Amino acid sequence: MTQHVVTVIGDDREGLISELAALVAQHEGNWLDSSFARLAGKFSGVVLLDIAPERADALDAAVRAHLEERGWHVEIAPAPEAAAPGVHVPATSSPRLLHLVGHDRPGMVAEVSRALGAQRLTIDSFDSWTSAAPHGGGVLFEADVVVRLADGTDADAVRDALEEIAAELMVDLDLDNTPESGSDA
Repeated sequence: MTQHVVTVIGDDREGLISELAALVAQHEGNWLDSSFARLAGKFSGVVLLDIAPERADALDAAVRAHLEERGWHVEIAPAPEAAAPGVHVPATSSPRLLHLVGHDRPGMVAEVSRALGAQRLTIDSFDSWTSAAPHGGGVLFEADVVVRLADGTDADAVRDALEEIAAELMVDLDLDNTPESGSDA
């Protein structure tokens, strides 16, 4: 089997995931992992597929033709060997959920991602949004980030460093085990 990463973006419309899944099934592929989101009238996603090598070109062509015909931008690329389920995440700690909330301003994501990198955290997922602050207090920036600590990294030291950064950014910060991990790294 070989793995392919399919990324898509286009105007939001009904049925895209269903159509894509049907094409994968028609070509006897296996849908391993995916993430899709709607944002500002656009719908985008990324899918990791597993398929027999002799069927990969036909599936790639079918997906590309079907979605481009509908005005979608499509990229299909072979996944590196290390992308196999259970292998693509380096040997690191269990996932941690980092929740941030603070007043929005330009550069928040750059500052947060720089701080996470300085602590040698690997980002598994990053979801952010803005909303009106209660009682007319402006706009809030919020993010849920699933991170993993590098091997040998002390979770308490990372928490202390991020809390210092949180004070500088004027955000509230929680760094907890994700519900599915259930253990402290």
